[in-house]
Amino acid sequence: MINLLKYFSISKEKVLSVYQGFTAPQLTPNRYDALSEEGYQKNVFAFRAINLISRGIASIPISIRDRENKKDDEKLTEIFKRPNEMQTKSSFLENVVSNLLISGNAFIHCNDADELHCLRADRIQIIPNKSRTAVDSYTYCVDSSKFSIEKKDILHLKFFNPLNDWYGFSPLQAALHAIDQFNEMSKHNISILQNGGRPSGCLIVKNAENLTNEQRRQLRSDIREAYQGTANSGRVMVLEGGLEWKEMGLSPKDMDFNNGKNIAAREIAQAFGVPPMLLGIVGDSSFASYKEARLHFWEDTVLPIVELIRIEFESWLSSRFKRYVEMVFDLEAVHALISQRESLWNKISNADFLTVNEQREILGYPPIKNGEKI
Repeated sequence: MINLLKYFSISKEKVLSVYQGFTAPQLTPNRYDALSEEGYQKNVFAFRAINLISRGIASIPISIRDRENKKDDEKLTEIFKRPNEMQTKSSFLENVVSNLLISGNAFIHCNDADELHCLRADRIQIIPNKSRTAVDSYTYCVDSSKFSIEKKDILHLKFFNPLNDWYGFSPLQAALHAIDQFNEMSKHNISILQNGGRPSGCLIVKNAENLTNEQRRQLRSDIREAYQGTANSGRVMVLEGGLEWKEMGLSPKDMDFNNGKNIAAREIAQAFGVPPMLLGIVGDSSFASYKEARLHFWEDTVLPIVELIRIEFESWLSSRFKRYVEMVFDLEAVHALISQRESLWNKISNADFLTVNEQREILGYPPIKNGEKI
């Protein structure tokens, strides 16, 4: 039992409230490190959405072909199989896409040994030319060291940013408010659990003199030590000197935090273009089946990013290695797109007005001898 009479002399009613008033929201800073920590490392739905997209793209087989004869470019194909000594193709592409989704930017560096490295987006500084109409070079900053990198050695992938000419805007930034809401709701529920599974209240002290700041702090500390936490849940509070504890505020059920978390989770999924069904969000029924949701996810979210990567890499590789190449993603290996491929094959095979080579070209195959017959 806590003897609270040592903190004051009884003379008049005084209410000591543990509840604190509302303050301005504290939002996560729009920085790469803060976005990575609050969005990727602490939010399960943003983490899952980023991994679904990045690992999905990384799982697609890739080949680099000569644009004229449609044969594989052995050197560049081997480079992508093992971009550097620490990464395979899958881990490298997952790194590239994850950076793109977290920061809106992905910087790929090709060194003198023709190794590809995805550099951390927050360590790259873009140096514009004098007229500020194009990129002149890049500066790589790590710890206290700075290294200058030529423009030709860097491929910069980025999403559209309406307010910045040089750096992209990421889905994680668009979902930032929803991420902050979800994380704060999770902290709120953990805090309630650690406080014995009940909301806070106020200590009513009848006929009490004003307390000093030190006495207030000591009083709260003693109450917290004796009655706060899951180990003290349900413990009977014994007070002296006409003191009374009164519950304050709405219960967690009335506040309906679980429903609020689901709404925030849906906003996060929407920002990344991932159907909530694929993230395991309760109560979503936008799609008739999981198969339909996967098809929507690949067609509307994954494939546009694949196309961005393909076009940018083709242009950069052709310029750097002085030959025209094309980057081919083998979409036939994607199980989620099987139904779409079957539909396309049926349409092409039944098109009796096309030659064999025209049919093969539509399906992505090279022409064959005597293939000009219908």
